[in-house]
Amino acid sequence: MATTLETLPPAQEAGNSVPHAKRIWYRTTLFNAFVIGAVGFLAPGLWNAMNALGAGGGQEPYLVNAANALVFALMGFLAVLGGPIANRIGFAWTLFLGAVGYPIYSAGLYTNNRFGNVWLVLVGAALCGISAGLFWAAEGAVALGYPEASKRGRYLNIWLWFRTGGPLVGGLIVLILNNNAEAKHKGSVNPNTYLIFIGLQCIAAPIALFLTKPENVQRGDGTKVIVDSEKSFKYEFRSLWNLSKRRDILLLLPIFWAAYFNQYSGNFQTYYFGVRARALIGFVSNFSTLFSSQVMSMFLDWKRFPVKRRLEIAFWYIVVCHVTAWIYAWVIQEKYTAHPLALDWADSGFAEGFFVLVLWEWSRQSLQTWMYYFIATKSDSISELSRLSGILRGQESFSQAVSFGLNTKKWHGGRVPLAVNTILLGIASVPTYIALRENVPVATKDESADSSDESVALETVTIGKEKAQSPV
Repeated sequence: MATTLETLPPAQEAGNSVPHAKRIWYRTTLFNAFVIGAVGFLAPGLWNAMNALGAGGGQEPYLVNAANALVFALMGFLAVLGGPIANRIGFAWTLFLGAVGYPIYSAGLYTNNRFGNVWLVLVGAALCGISAGLFWAAEGAVALGYPEASKRGRYLNIWLWFRTGGPLVGGLIVLILNNNAEAKHKGSVNPNTYLIFIGLQCIAAPIALFLTKPENVQRGDGTKVIVDSEKSFKYEFRSLWNLSKRRDILLLLPIFWAAYFNQYSGNFQTYYFGVRARALIGFVSNFSTLFSSQVMSMFLDWKRFPVKRRLEIAFWYIVVCHVTAWIYAWVIQEKYTAHPLALDWADSGFAEGFFVLVLWEWSRQSLQTWMYYFIATKSDSISELSRLSGILRGQESFSQAVSFGLNTKKWHGGRVPLAVNTILLGIASVPTYIALRENVPVATKDESADSSDESVALETVTIGKEKAQSPV
């Protein structure tokens, strides 16, 4: 496809005023960030709140780990295929289908907690996995492709704040319902917790339909969202296959796996903390996620350095964060292995175990924000970004499926999952650095340009898939 660019008339280029059109609020990037944020808050956000308790709030982690392995295995396939599906049926309907499975999963946890039912946990997990795969493919593409390039980090952070708001509110609900003398000890959460979550998650799917079509989005800098979807599913899947074979994507596969492989954190909580301590951890640890994302996104949008230099500096920052987190985790785990205990928040040793989880969350979120930003520099087409984000989320999901499967067994001292995580992160750092050094970020618009939230310049930029990359 040829590259075309509609430029302003000479008089306007010389400094005369540019015609502006009033923006429609429900077509702005900010409104659409709120839409995907709200769906993320209610669907996966509350799902994360339950899993932040460890074992989905259950007394033992093994059934929930098996269910989550099923969730992420199915999510992996649907996330990879979700890009072509979203490009054909539209992002709003993909996001809608991506939200409907979450309340069924929560219903399975409720019936298991209340009645000991097992089959609905597994059925809910299967439906949630299918649904979630579509959700992540659509949401990732919107988060990366709707914002203008100069504000991509900011909008990624808005999306993350909403999605983490789910675990924050959910964690607060759990904390209120499980703050009693009995909850000082090991056990499962109050079953009423799940009923509140189910009700809230049912609201997510209708909200998804408020998402604006990509071609109608009005950015603050006047550029248009580029849509170059293929003419049929056959060509969509061919484009996906060709993208999957690219050297830069293959180099990133190990880090896609390593980023979310640590699901031992849920086991760690159930082994060493009482119910109300787990509830507090599930609430407070989200602040680590938020602040970590805030730091990373602000730096990635900082104009002092070119995009590639920002990515390189952030990479080494992430390495330091992970080395610190994992060395500390190994030290505390070996201590707990030698002297097992069940901690309440009032106990003197609570803080040292709590900070294992805080550091894991901080380093993991830094890496995820960086990965999404890195992926976004590879294309300015939302159609291709939907495929890229689907590949990213798909590999993350396969990784979590394997990790949850690994953690269905009670390993002595957690040494096997800890060792696998440590080795995987170490191995992944090498090809990731190579991919980073070889990356040439795509520039859609001068990042130093000012973006107005009140009006939009009448400028159209249409760039085809065959466009050569230009360094930022």
